[in-house]
Amino acid sequence: MTLSTAAAKKSTTEPEYHDVLRGLSEGSVTKHFDPYVDIDWDSPELAVHADDPRWIMPEEDPLGRHPWYKAQPVERQIEMGMWRQAGIAKVGLDFEQLLIRGLMQYLISVPNGDPEFRYVTHEAAEECNHTMMFQEMINRIGHHDVIGMGPVDRKLTMIIWPAVKYFPELFFTMILGGEEPIDHLQKSLLRGGADLHPMVQRVMQIHVAEEARHISFAHEYLRRNVPNMNPITKTVLSVAFPIAMRVMLSMIATPPKEFVEKFDIPDEVMREAYWGSPEAQITKRDVFADVRALVVSTGLMNPVAKLTWRLLGIDGPVSRYRSEPARRAA
Repeated sequence: MTLSTAAAKKSTTEPEYHDVLRGLSEGSVTKHFDPYVDIDWDSPELAVHADDPRWIMPEEDPLGRHPWYKAQPVERQIEMGMWRQAGIAKVGLDFEQLLIRGLMQYLISVPNGDPEFRYVTHEAAEECNHTMMFQEMINRIGHHDVIGMGPVDRKLTMIIWPAVKYFPELFFTMILGGEEPIDHLQKSLLRGGADLHPMVQRVMQIHVAEEARHISFAHEYLRRNVPNMNPITKTVLSVAFPIAMRVMLSMIATPPKEFVEKFDIPDEVMREAYWGSPEAQITKRDVFADVRALVVSTGLMNPVAKLTWRLLGIDGPVSRYRSEPARRAA
């Protein structure tokens, strides 16, 4: 389905979808943030010190809870934690830039009068603010050797550009693959009351607040468009969906080889933390509870897709509502 076809369908048959878009747009006006207004970067409270134990990676981080990391000297744990936070921000920044480019390409084919234009532009503007926010945090942490996406990851993202034009449902699936892992980790840290550095905590709070709208839009877009896809394309998406989730999880959540080499992390530690240990496998499954619910509700969980989710190790229960905390058996 081309973008123009999808847009035409929405503009003539989906007033409810348009109402959702208008609501999201109003939310972007009434509840938005500016990284240089809403973060007091020069506040003493946000000052960065290399001996601050709040940089130690928390239990919610797969490596942070590993015995090898906990056995390191405190100074080493802090240094690794600072690099890791800066690295996560850099990967997030790279993803946001790719997303902005894709959204701008998408808007070219949105017709006059379609409320998608306003909301998607709001989202792109918010993502621009996020890139500035992430880069400012990286600069202040001071680890200028951190990298974002590696060369292999960047090559994989080349699929974004044709997807935007010829397979927009896959494009918005990839958006969720990039947004859901970061959102899940940040919400887990904020809900768990982790003792985070105030700068990191404030950046997370702002990011989570605005990403809620972005994720909601991607869900609504797919909920609106997937049922109208032809059976062959829908089947392709049903299998591509879990593959995109798993690939994007590795891009977003797994530390790069530069981090591993810099801190001489043993291979077996990395294998256990990402995603070999039972606890890490649970985390991997928990990340995608919301998108599994979306997949079920849009008819994308057919037998082949279900097998793909299981083979990739990201199957599991669906959430009962957006951002539901993970449920555990008593």
